Amino acid sequence: MTGRSTAKLRRVRLVPGRIRRGTQPKVVALGGGMGLSASLAALRRITGDLTAVVTVADDGGSSGRLREELGVLPPGDLRKALAALCGDDDWGQTWARVIQHRFQSKGELHEHAVGNLLIVALWEQLGDHVQALDLVGKLLGAHGRVLPMSAVPLELQALVRGHDPARPDDVDTVRGQATVALTPGEVQSVHLVPNDPPAVPEAVAAVLDADWVVLGPGSWFSSVIPHLLVPELHDALVETKARKVLSLNLAPQPGETSGFSPQRHLEVLARHAPKLALDVVLADEAAVPDRASLAEAAKGLGAAVELAPVASPDGSPTHDRELLAAAYDRIFRMHGRIGPWR
Repeated sequence: MTGRSTAKLRRVRLVPGRIRRGTQPKVVALGGGMGLSASLAALRRITGDLTAVVTVADDGGSSGRLREELGVLPPGDLRKALAALCGDDDWGQTWARVIQHRFQSKGELHEHAVGNLLIVALWEQLGDHVQALDLVGKLLGAHGRVLPMSAVPLELQALVRGHDPARPDDVDTVRGQATVALTPGEVQSVHLVPNDPPAVPEAVAAVLDADWVVLGPGSWFSSVIPHLLVPELHDALVETKARKVLSLNLAPQPGETSGFSPQRHLEVLARHAPKLALDVVLADEAAVPDRASLAEAAKGLGAAVELAPVASPDGSPTHDRELLAAAYDRIFRMHGRIGPWR
């Protein structure tokens, strides 16, 4: 475990909208679902060199149905990432709405997302996951690239204590991302099936070539940690010279991380990837009741803690994209390399 950053906890003062211009750090963001979408919507405001690496273990909803029927990668989290990378102009926002649109009917199309069908159609037409996603991104005018973390559909399995409320002390194996995310029990650990899935080569290359790698926010066991369980991707995250920032959630998630403190999130991450070192842990200042404990947990990962107001002003447990962008921008400048980006 490296200790490139001494343990410290700093409050960052931010001015939304005051974003760096004229520099282009290479940034790779890993995750899935709405957490990754929030991160991407912020990051595209501060860099034009952005790659999303997305988990492919979803088995619920429209994605799960397409996966079961056609044997394809679940497209839902990939679609959400592409929508988050759409620009704020009319073209970008129109296409973001279109690919997120869900059909409402009494037939087989009910709740299918347009973007899911588009992505799967291009996979079947082109026979290449990466080429198809690049083409969708080009159509949308996406401000970045979206890649799956693996080219094979993955099953998430978890060891859960008390998954059956009638047996609160028993530990059971729970299968499927959708089930893990909603378990009433306490998740002990997660693993993937197959347990050594191949990483998408372009995703590995992006991590190795990055200036910054961003993990989180998002569902801890089903969106953040799975990236660390793909051997080639894990090794790239350990070996890369990029600096790494972990963005914590604003609140524990019912079921998956109920009762988790901010520092417990770090402890769980370290158990699943003990060789991984971080540089910065970003947390909302209002979501950290015990700052000393968080600083100590971050120290074990070689990281400094940066506190910043990144929550939505309306009080909901969602990140504000402008505030989050300002936080990332400040972190990149404070902890980044001296001089211009490559």
